[in-house]
Amino acid sequence: MTPPAPIEIVRVRGTHAELGRQIGTACAEAIREAVAFDDPGMLPAGRTVAEQLAAAEPYRAATARAMPWVLEELDAVAEAAGVDPAAVFAYSVEEIWYDPAEDASDAAVAGGRGCSDLVAVPPATANGHVLVAHNNDLSASTQDQLVAIEWDVPGDPVVFTIGVGPWISVGFNSAGIALTGNELSPNDERVGVPRLLQVRSMLRSRTLDEALEEALRPDRASSYNNVLSSSDGRVRNVEGSATDAEVMPPDGRGVLAHTNNYVCDRMLRYERSPHVTGSATRYRRAAALLEGAAATAGSIDEGRLRGMLSDHENAPESICRHGTGQSATKTVFWTVADVTEGRVAFGRGNPCDSNAQTYAFTNRS
Repeated sequence: MTPPAPIEIVRVRGTHAELGRQIGTACAEAIREAVAFDDPGMLPAGRTVAEQLAAAEPYRAATARAMPWVLEELDAVAEAAGVDPAAVFAYSVEEIWYDPAEDASDAAVAGGRGCSDLVAVPPATANGHVLVAHNNDLSASTQDQLVAIEWDVPGDPVVFTIGVGPWISVGFNSAGIALTGNELSPNDERVGVPRLLQVRSMLRSRTLDEALEEALRPDRASSYNNVLSSSDGRVRNVEGSATDAEVMPPDGRGVLAHTNNYVCDRMLRYERSPHVTGSATRYRRAAALLEGAAATAGSIDEGRLRGMLSDHENAPESICRHGTGQSATKTVFWTVADVTEGRVAFGRGNPCDSNAQTYAFTNRS
């Protein structure tokens, strides 16, 4: 099988508005497709496009109070792409794109987003570095829309991200901060700063403590499970909801795994779906692979982590997921990062059949 084409790297520099215009120009086609809202099945049941845009307005007001610079970026993205700024913002509010009164099912979770994160630190790593591996699972149609962006705002750390247009899935910065993670289904969502936009703000952090503070901001609408890593050797997994969170380091062997379900005892009450069996299967497999490798100290390197990301045990609910059809969920990209060195290996498509690309920060700040 021929590996998919490399992910394009777009480099943008300037003020937040200038970055937004550059991203909107470079990613116009994907942005227009995302905010067309012409698929009736995309909207929550019984809601019109106008009602969906109205539902996003309180979240925009919360974002304007907390981080107006994000709105400068997004509004400039919309202007350059030739679309409605309200639509770009609404697309950024994941919390309004399903009916929270309905029980989430395995099918709904699998059909939306899924990710697997595997982390290794000393004493598990061969070089004594912080290594972070991530598979990002989305609908197969998303794979062709991916873009890597280098964001350079004067006064901020340089940021490297992978996602669709301005919407970030994973990111790393020149201050040595890495952000990966996975989507959860918290039952306490509320109006506030959307979790997707928190990602952009966390990646401006210069320290892990700053990133943690942003992940736990009290005005958040909900939360991902955020995996925050630092070149200073620290890693914290933030298993969050809108109103609560559990913060965990890697275990004593130096490993940590997480997928798309709550695993901390005190956070289980926030699980909107008690039947996320597919995610739980991936979690158990990822944890077993890491634990098996960590049984021998100093045995985990970047190659071994990519091998774990390529694991097909328990397919179709494997860590490396192969869906069929454009609407099926599959692994659309992968990353293995040496956070200590500031180097990211990544590739479009499944890690088992993908040519690796590399991004490295030339200046650490």
